[in-house]
Amino acid sequence: MASFNFTGVSGSRMGDWRRHAIYFAPPQGSELARFGAAWLGWDPAAGAVVARSPNALLPDAMVAEPARYGFHATLKAPFRLTGSATTDDLDAATARLARALAGCELRLRTAALGGFIALVPVEVPGELIALEAALVRGLDEFRAPLTEAEIARRRPDKLDAGARAHLARWGYPHVLDRFRFHMTLTGSLDAPETALRALTNATAPLIAAPMPVREVCRFSEAPDGRFHLVRRFPLQA
Repeated sequence: MASFNFTGVSGSRMGDWRRHAIYFAPPQGSELARFGAAWLGWDPAAGAVVARSPNALLPDAMVAEPARYGFHATLKAPFRLTGSATTDDLDAATARLARALAGCELRLRTAALGGFIALVPVEVPGELIALEAALVRGLDEFRAPLTEAEIARRRPDKLDAGARAHLARWGYPHVLDRFRFHMTLTGSLDAPETALRALTNATAPLIAAPMPVREVCRFSEAPDGRFHLVRRFPLQA
């Protein structure tokens, strides 16, 4: 195994992974991480389904889509590895970038974004913008080109010219100048206002203090479509 510094939790055999992503996840064992797992019913660090909180405000169907990804914020969106790349290569490059990147702290709030609810920063520090840009650009050599089906799933006809250009160049439309850090709590809701009020109250104690962003994570997709938190990489600049 390579000598770079990371911590990891294995959730599936490495050869089974379908796609990989670089996400932010709350610190392991934190109250926010426990809340995310209980809210969505999936603990990506343990690689296990967990009983949803008995006071869950929404039925399972309304959190099913974010649940399979685990509680996170996207930094480098899911991608298939190029034919010659390995997960060891990806991990080594991610660790190398992380050593040169700075962490930060985020004050969070609950917000409705286009029909779904997420935790978002009150203000976005420059370190976070630099972190996302470095990962998007620095790891793109490991990303296999999108297939026609993958492009179609992004509905490029609904994107503006800038987002379509990002999709073509980086495999994801919401990057760089379109990046918006968010930790998704629900799928699309017809009327998010009631759920937003309830989730604002439920999450208020968990986000009263700033959240540290001190590491990034490799999440990987198992054959059943669920993502597992496989590696954590500390930010060391």
